[in-house]
Amino acid sequence: MTQNPHQHGPPPNQPPGSQPTPQQPLPGRGQQPGSGSQGHPQRPLQGGPQMSPGVPPRQRRPGPSRIASVEGERVRETSAGGVSGYFAIIGGVILLLLALLLAVFGFIMTVAQAAVGVILIVLAIVMFIASMFMFKGCTSVAPGNAVVLQLYGKYVGTVRQSGLRFVNPFYSKIQVSTRIRNHETSTLKVNDLDGNPIEIGAVVVWQVQDTAQALFEVDDFEEFVAIQAETAVRHIANSYAYDSSDPNRMSLRDNADEITSKLSNEVAARVAAAGVTIIESRITQLAYAAEIARAMLQRQQATAVVAARQLIVEGAVGMVETAIEQIEGRGIVKLGHLERSDLVSNLMIVLCGDQAAQPTISTTRNQESKN
Repeated sequence: MTQNPHQHGPPPNQPPGSQPTPQQPLPGRGQQPGSGSQGHPQRPLQGGPQMSPGVPPRQRRPGPSRIASVEGERVRETSAGGVSGYFAIIGGVILLLLALLLAVFGFIMTVAQAAVGVILIVLAIVMFIASMFMFKGCTSVAPGNAVVLQLYGKYVGTVRQSGLRFVNPFYSKIQVSTRIRNHETSTLKVNDLDGNPIEIGAVVVWQVQDTAQALFEVDDFEEFVAIQAETAVRHIANSYAYDSSDPNRMSLRDNADEITSKLSNEVAARVAAAGVTIIESRITQLAYAAEIARAMLQRQQATAVVAARQLIVEGAVGMVETAIEQIEGRGIVKLGHLERSDLVSNLMIVLCGDQAAQPTISTTRNQESKN
């Protein structure tokens, strides 16, 4: 029975799990299906590697707003709990006491010119050195802190368990705070989306999530967070207008919750390379710059006056309509077209005027009615 070159799997005489023979290469790995059995020379693929149907595309790299570390050995946090340091303290004290006793007995034997005295002194020195190593391997970890361990420049692990812990005495130890911190940006003067200069400031609440990244991926993670937070605040301020009359357009003043949410996401993407997580961010100061503050205040006042006048006119029209309906409905007086126009004019002047109305009594119509 002849093996089909297009059939997947090992030949009948080949045990399962073994590699295919060179005479029958698998299709799709540097060779087109069916070309190996004919013996034709293989042509190189043009334009780089091509994906076969059914293979999912590669995941896209993070966007430009996300900062990634350079290619190479990327360090991530691993746990290095160690053992309880209280046993090491007790053992170190016992070794130290034994070293003192052996040193005393060895000195006495040496004075008595006994050879065993030198041996006792050597043992005392060895025990003393061992006790010092046990003391050196003890490290205390306070709540809200972590200890990063290194062995001759190589990252070993991080101790997060609070209390007294014992690790390798040759490890170098670096304390890193994992408490929640605040960073308040300075008052930044930037241009909004409309080009108006504004002053903006924000508070970013952050915490170290990966101690290895915080120490080894960036130079100074605290300064890194401060600079990236200010950069994100500037970018958000440039992306939106200070205020907008269009309800479908987001603005810094009217959409504070949405803007702060976007600010938190952008800051988190920028500081992810330092192993830092963003808990919350808030805009604490938002105002026009001093050079245009007066002009913008006048514009806001004019907008408020127009809106107030519009509301007053709408209310006055409703009141006039109600007054005319009630006068005619109760039969108080029968109003003609001229009287109705005068009544509407007078009521609108009284209701929409800025100053108090001064009533006047007209006697012209009374005289005309007598005549």
